[in-house]
Amino acid sequence: MFKRFKMKRKILITGGAGFIGSHVVRLFVNKYPDYLIVNLDKLTYAGNLENLKDVEDKPNYVFIKGDIKDEQLVRNIFEKYDIDGVIHLAAESHVDRSIQNPMEFIYTNVIGTVTLLNAARDYWKDNYQGKVFYQISTDEVYGSLENDDEFFTEQTPYDPRSPYSASKASADHFVRAYHNTYKLPVLISNCSNNYGPNQFPEKLIPLSINNILNFKPIPIYGTGENVRDWLYVEDHAKAIDLIFHKGKIGETYNIGGNNPWRNIDLIKTLCRIMDEELGREPGTSEKLITFVKDREGHDKRYAIDASKIKRELGWEPETDFQTGLRKTVRWYLNNQDWLKNIISGDYLNYYERQYKNRF
Repeated sequence: MFKRFKMKRKILITGGAGFIGSHVVRLFVNKYPDYLIVNLDKLTYAGNLENLKDVEDKPNYVFIKGDIKDEQLVRNIFEKYDIDGVIHLAAESHVDRSIQNPMEFIYTNVIGTVTLLNAARDYWKDNYQGKVFYQISTDEVYGSLENDDEFFTEQTPYDPRSPYSASKASADHFVRAYHNTYKLPVLISNCSNNYGPNQFPEKLIPLSINNILNFKPIPIYGTGENVRDWLYVEDHAKAIDLIFHKGKIGETYNIGGNNPWRNIDLIKTLCRIMDEELGREPGTSEKLITFVKDREGHDKRYAIDASKIKRELGWEPETDFQTGLRKTVRWYLNNQDWLKNIISGDYLNYYERQYKNRF
């Protein structure tokens, strides 16, 4: 066990049981056997340890159930595991939930981030050589684009429109403030909408896949004209890996899929793929599309200019959307037990079954 402390890097990944976080944890655990990866996750409804069954017994992986707002716990983790890098993904992230309960987003996304920043600053004690605090953010902090020829760049002013995006914007500001005030070595990336395996089925693509499977209505806000830029989650994880290792301290990098789609066009494409994969008559799934009352404060268009990360770090998305969407559909079709465990809530008991009495 103590060999862990002789490892080359000791990285705390927060929110590693979530959708994006689990892909990042898996990538780092498998790619860097000489790194210790400590996964801190509260296991709220969106955290699912079944996402990480394939790495849970790896010698360079530790899971800790806990809250990023728990100051003493976070400090203990830094001290026990000699943390020298943080990849901060833990966040409440669903816009609809933020509209219903904004305080939960403020506590987790703002207070939680500052708790981590304070722990990093105090433990590293201004000895910042080789240290990095990496904040994973969202393109939603930039607000809404009105024209089809506009794109978010790293210089776009923040203009959050929902409690969720406001909480993430606030967290980003604190990260930059700690860099400017205390010289804490920080990185920030702002990514577009992610899709792929293991995404919680409240989000548009997995929700639609599940509803199509069960011949339930596919809800589309308004008229479906809202535009989002879609990025395959494994491409995002690779970008995070690259930024963590090669990014310039103090810099921000936009990560995008170069792939803006209107919601209605995306869902019609998904319906076609689902009909093909399920052997259903063409047009069967599209009949399930149901337009519902638009979301409050619904941003019109997101689109990322990811030229900086390509120019400076050589990253660009590898997965074209048609390929990625079909891979995603096939994963959900091949893992319907995973979906059923989510819908039933059985996944919430995985920690008690597999971890609680392990040590």
